[in-house]
Amino acid sequence: MYNLSRAPGAGPIKVGIIGTGYAAKLRAEAFLRDTRSDLVAVAGNTPHKTAAFAQQYNCEVVKGWEELIERQDVDLIVASTVNQHHGEIALAALSAGKHIVVEYPLSLDVTQGLEIIALAKAQNKLLHVGHIEVLGGLHSSLKERVPQLGKVFYTSYRTIKPQNPISLRWSYNHDLFGFPLMGALSRIYRLIDLFGDVKTVNCHNRFLNEDAQYYQGCICTAQLRFENGVLAEILYGKGKSLWQRERKFEVHGENGALIFEGAKGVLMQKKETVSIDLPSRKGLFYKDTNMVLEHLFEGAPLYISPEQSLYALRVAEAARNSAEKGLTVVVK
Repeated sequence: MYNLSRAPGAGPIKVGIIGTGYAAKLRAEAFLRDTRSDLVAVAGNTPHKTAAFAQQYNCEVVKGWEELIERQDVDLIVASTVNQHHGEIALAALSAGKHIVVEYPLSLDVTQGLEIIALAKAQNKLLHVGHIEVLGGLHSSLKERVPQLGKVFYTSYRTIKPQNPISLRWSYNHDLFGFPLMGALSRIYRLIDLFGDVKTVNCHNRFLNEDAQYYQGCICTAQLRFENGVLAEILYGKGKSLWQRERKFEVHGENGALIFEGAKGVLMQKKETVSIDLPSRKGLFYKDTNMVLEHLFEGAPLYISPEQSLYALRVAEAARNSAEKGLTVVVK
């Protein structure tokens, strides 16, 4: 259990949120629903959105995230802002003696990620990287049923999100979002959690109508060879010139296959095909937040370590290097 630097019975943990978007709102709702936490303040990039957020969730507005971290009445910082700032925020929060929760990715730089993890250990503070994708029904169904397939030899994970027109949003900005498979790190981490360490990566990436800062669409494909021999293909696309939405996950093994598309799935084997209905994906941020509080107050284990998330980032970095150099990259 971590030292909250407060006397026993001193009351709920004080929380500051950086960001005002979708994830930040769900985090705020989760903290407000739990008597062990008190949402104190929020820092955002857009003044009118930050003011509306503060009014909706009954907390104070702070001009910048640096000022929020400096506040003495905040114990836990939640970074739900653009990917580019995650690493910098985590380092500053830990240096100030705060616990830190970061939505993935921990950083867009592996070396900085190592520095963050070392600092968290030195400060004896919580560093949690949220990977809510592995808390959902799809992932739990995969983990439960993959052993029924026998020896797995191939898996495919495809997510395509058409969007047109595209506004100048941060998730289409090279610097703010990062390389596609770094910004969308869940695609890689889900596979690692299922199949273990990666041996080699081969990746190709294309941007549509890009300038120095923004693009209007992207398609990123990667082939991962795992140490256990499993061959995995990832397809991640979003934006213009993509016309059909897709969310599909396949796993093929010697005794059958698992195929999930949207909220439906099937387990296919020689003698039968079994339908699988997946539960709603709602409530995952609440589940993650509750686990963080259980960990802080009761010492309950979390479902992921910072080192595991950083390993996924290392694989994503290998994918970026592969796409830039046109070579297959060995993951060290």
